[in-house]
Amino acid sequence: MSDEPRETVVRATCRALCAHGYANLTMQDIADETDLSKAALHYHYDTKRDLLTTFLDSLASWYEGRLEDLPGDDPAARLHALFDECLTTDADADYPAFHTAMLEVKAQAPYEEAYRERLTAVDDVLRSRVEGLVAEGIDEGVFREVDPEATANFVASVVVGAHTRNVAVGHSLAETRVLLDAYVDDHLLTDEGEATREAAR
Repeated sequence: MSDEPRETVVRATCRALCAHGYANLTMQDIADETDLSKAALHYHYDTKRDLLTTFLDSLASWYEGRLEDLPGDDPAARLHALFDECLTTDADADYPAFHTAMLEVKAQAPYEEAYRERLTAVDDVLRSRVEGLVAEGIDEGVFREVDPEATANFVASVVVGAHTRNVAVGHSLAETRVLLDAYVDDHLLTDEGEATREAAR
């Protein structure tokens, strides 16, 4: 399948997933979100699992694109911008449905290696980007001499956990965002980094 029809199917899968959730999602639901018949969809994808695997592949690429060119004059500012990308959903009407459905998909990962591999790729995008920013900040004297990998694992755990708590019990993403901002300012910034931040205000 060429890139354009594939992208159409990926978007249709996302819409159908938001509307029906993972457990109730059918090939017909996805076909209904496109101009394709169910038979035409089956020509390219044998099962719902195949479609969701393709969707998760695209999700990792989309996420990487969102986190690639973050605004900011230094690594600290770009890390705060990353929190904006990961923890701001005010304008996203599909957020609750999407993340509820993704929790269902994640629950299948222990039993579906294809899902687990692709969810790991999504997780790696976030961890890698944070690790790179922390290492960059250390090199520039903006951040203290912390372990970039351990810091990235911590931040990724907080971000993923924040979305799970938000969907499951309604805990505020904005509150988590404030705590992560404070973590950067209180535990990562050097005196030089703090001075630079104050000068930029």
